[in-house]
Amino acid sequence: MLSFYNQLTGKKERFESLVPKIVKMYVCGVTVYDYCHIGHARSALVFDVIRRYLEFSGYQVEFVKNFTDVDDKIIKRANEQGVSCETITAKFIDAYDTDMGRLGIKRATKEPKATEHMAEIIELVDRLMQKGLAYEVAGDVYFQVDQYQAYGRLSKRKLEDLQAGARVEVDERKRHPMDFALWKSSKPGEPSWDSPWGPGRPGWHIECSAMSIKHLGETFDIHGGGMDLIFPHHENEIAQSCGATGKEFARYWIHNGFVQINQEKMSKSLGNFFTIREIFEKSKWPEAETGEMLRYFLIGTHYRSPLDFSDKSIEEAKNALNGFYDLFKRLKESEYRATADEGMIEAIERCKVAFREAMDDDFNTPVAIAELQRLKSDINKFMGQGLSTEARKIARVEFQLLGNNLGLLQFEKWQFVGKSRSGGIVVRPGTASLTITTFAPTVTVGQVSPETELSNEQIEQQIAERLDAKKKKNFAQADEIRKSLASHGIIIEDKPDGTSRWKR
Repeated sequence: MLSFYNQLTGKKERFESLVPKIVKMYVCGVTVYDYCHIGHARSALVFDVIRRYLEFSGYQVEFVKNFTDVDDKIIKRANEQGVSCETITAKFIDAYDTDMGRLGIKRATKEPKATEHMAEIIELVDRLMQKGLAYEVAGDVYFQVDQYQAYGRLSKRKLEDLQAGARVEVDERKRHPMDFALWKSSKPGEPSWDSPWGPGRPGWHIECSAMSIKHLGETFDIHGGGMDLIFPHHENEIAQSCGATGKEFARYWIHNGFVQINQEKMSKSLGNFFTIREIFEKSKWPEAETGEMLRYFLIGTHYRSPLDFSDKSIEEAKNALNGFYDLFKRLKESEYRATADEGMIEAIERCKVAFREAMDDDFNTPVAIAELQRLKSDINKFMGQGLSTEARKIARVEFQLLGNNLGLLQFEKWQFVGKSRSGGIVVRPGTASLTITTFAPTVTVGQVSPETELSNEQIEQQIAERLDAKKKKNFAQADEIRKSLASHGIIIEDKPDGTSRWKR
């Protein structure tokens, strides 16, 4: 049974949807004033995988992901460029769709915009006013946090301790320093809408409450977003939503961890901040392969853990995918022996059970990927023993079915296999620029420059040295030789009898 960590209760819980076999899920989207960065990509991928696995498990998923299209940053950008806010938001919504499409992320069931929900926002603010949970000051409306007794239950903080650790604007008009804006009175040069409190625009937090309630109801199953949204955004969503309706808002809260660059948190101030499209623009590889490579890397770490973006990690993702697609290519080769068909079917069934156990345990994608890797190794072994044509077809179909949960392994061929050189994305510390490099692992024997085309004799020599290293149980050296050959586009296949074969 599916269980995952619920930030609201602080523990792993068995999932039970409000309506059998229907999941209502809301995920906070982006503020559309700039291009998406790798942190946005991770969050989007996490919830894409969760959505895919829920669907695989037999649920109908009503997935809502919003666009914040009215915000201080949008207004500032529009004023700097001398264009309307709508021009800015339309441009970056289109860019978002392009970037997410490159990563294979499915469109949400609904993708509402804040500006299209002003009636719902104003109605929700008015309900809070009527209940004595909000107050007006010169056209601004604030939520009064000390009137909501459960404030802080998501972030596990006490109200009296929050002020010291939070960034709050100094505003003597507030009744409590932690009170937050529900409605902001209009200023010159800003977009505004009419309201009972005068012309203005909504605060950030109220937008998500209004949109999620509108499209999913006053209580729904899952609310998600990045870990940075737990406080204050999601905390404030809970307070205003539960305060207005008197009901529980979202029953399960899921948050993904941060992205680090070379073990430092990604940020503009550190100069290690870059966008998704920069990665694609600077990659040597075709767009589809680059997208799957990034996807493999981004879900290779458990979603709640921090993720370190580095050249080594990207290289490992590419090499792992090379192995899968090389297997898929060989599965199409003619074969009439069927001596290992039964063993292969047993390995597939074992993998299917283990894969589901991993995903049922807090969407553990690293373990799920490891099970696919194990199945790949098993099938490589069985191919050496002999698999029928029908068995080979079954193997490929099962990889596609399981891989689809992760958005991986759906191509019929993979352009990385057979390249003369390996490539990857390198992030250099202290700079936002990306450089595509050739990965050439350092080896102590048989090292050849990756710029040099290896002769058959050189390849055979290195393979002989690798086999000798394996016999001496010097597996580190053997692995370095394999990596060196891989950097030249040489694929090694170890056979059951202890010998190896290779191909370009």
